[in-house]
Amino acid sequence: MSQGSPGAWAPLDPTSGSSASPNPFVHELHLSGLQRVKFCLLGVLLAPIRVLLAFIVLFLLWPFAWLQVAGLTEEQLQEPITGWRKTVCHNGVLGLSRLLFFLLGFLRIRVRGQRASRLEAPVLVAAPHSTFFDPIVLLPCDLPKVVSRAENLSVPVIGALLRFNQAILVSRHDPASRRRVVEEVRRRATSGGKWPQVLFFPEGTCSNKKALLKFKPGAFIAGVPVQPVLIRYPNSLDTTSWAWRGPGVLKVLWLTASQPCSIVDVEFLPVYQPSPEESKDPTLYANNVQRVMAQALGIPATECEFVGSLPVIVVGQLKVALEPQLWELGKVLQKAGLSPGFVDMGAEPGRSRMISQEAFAQQLQLSDPQTVAGAFSYFQQDAKGLVDFRNVALALAALDGGRSLEELTRLAFELFAEEQAEGSDRLLYKDGFSTILHLLLGSPRPAATTLHAELCQPGCSQGLSLCQFQNFSLHDPLYGKLFSAYLRPPHKPRSTSQIPNASSPSSPTALANGTVQAPKQKGD
Repeated sequence: MSQGSPGAWAPLDPTSGSSASPNPFVHELHLSGLQRVKFCLLGVLLAPIRVLLAFIVLFLLWPFAWLQVAGLTEEQLQEPITGWRKTVCHNGVLGLSRLLFFLLGFLRIRVRGQRASRLEAPVLVAAPHSTFFDPIVLLPCDLPKVVSRAENLSVPVIGALLRFNQAILVSRHDPASRRRVVEEVRRRATSGGKWPQVLFFPEGTCSNKKALLKFKPGAFIAGVPVQPVLIRYPNSLDTTSWAWRGPGVLKVLWLTASQPCSIVDVEFLPVYQPSPEESKDPTLYANNVQRVMAQALGIPATECEFVGSLPVIVVGQLKVALEPQLWELGKVLQKAGLSPGFVDMGAEPGRSRMISQEAFAQQLQLSDPQTVAGAFSYFQQDAKGLVDFRNVALALAALDGGRSLEELTRLAFELFAEEQAEGSDRLLYKDGFSTILHLLLGSPRPAATTLHAELCQPGCSQGLSLCQFQNFSLHDPLYGKLFSAYLRPPHKPRSTSQIPNASSPSSPTALANGTVQAPKQKGD
């Protein structure tokens, strides 16, 4: 998960044109002067000792984890471990894990409710997932099996603990991995109590505990009863939250270890029995369990989720980023002192021109390698590591800020619309439409492709005219507000002079011969 400094933005509510609160992806930690002094003193005296002792205990866990699986074949590991291995190693890991969290300052784990047996609820779902300290919920759950990334097997100690846990592993690089994970979850969940319970964090990533993210359906695919598990950190100062925007890993660890005492509340809700409809529809099942848990927590249940590296929210039939990557690109260019309005774009409408990172740097007149790599990474690359310069031209035009929305959407159409086999009219097909929405709104391409099919009139060509595209992006009561908000970035790149008006003879515009030009800097 990427980390950064706290942001001041909040999720856009397109129905009202204002920002909705709370934002589950941002955590700002405000310390008073007295709190800063306290944390400085305790951070120097208490935190180093706690962290050192915790790391010693973490490495002491390795022999117990290794002993449980030592000498067992892959076939044997497909069944739950029993006998002395289970008794000795399980109890050893459980005791040392409790000591580990105790040393980090979690002196109390308060448990409410009753954990169901594996026969009553083969699957446990825990929320809200707000921090890397959340594995503490494993302790009152008696170390259930977990689902983890296959890449974590290579992490020292953590990999050994995952093997000890007989965790279900998923690989992001193997398309068939998710199917195997689904089959394995179903096999264990329907084993009639043979396997221990499986624990899921259905949100899939961390938030700030102020709202529940959209639940992923993986925990609900088997269609078996689940037991919701609530995690709360009822401390006077929230030092544990590790959100997309907010304090990083080391700061969260240091501040939490500096607390004299941290408390965790773990509450087991009644087992949720799915209806026949929910058993057949994992998404419906997940949404209903999310609402039950949100009501028990007293916080909203949202449609917010992570897609790729950005948080998104559902708006109508479209998913849009809460903060488009375009804004991040603007910050990178602003830091480099680049004014997008004075870049010679030279992009040809309807024709892709693939450029390398070196050509990208030359075109934007960037010299710092780190800045070049950072800016180049915001554009989708093909198998050869090249990007379509039309994408760059549109992004720079949007960041320029010198165009009206009508002019910008016209430029986007001109860049990506294609000529028809017959006739002179140009149409915007699904690939160009999804590229525009991905660049300008941060919308995932599959969601944009689905919306494009709905916007195209039945029985007509599968493309949008300029009029249809602008009616959607400028005049639609829902989506028009998205364009007007997202195309006014909060951090505009610096400009050495006023950007020329679009009606000026020297301003960037789509010319009749199909080229897009921009005024060159003095001396070119």
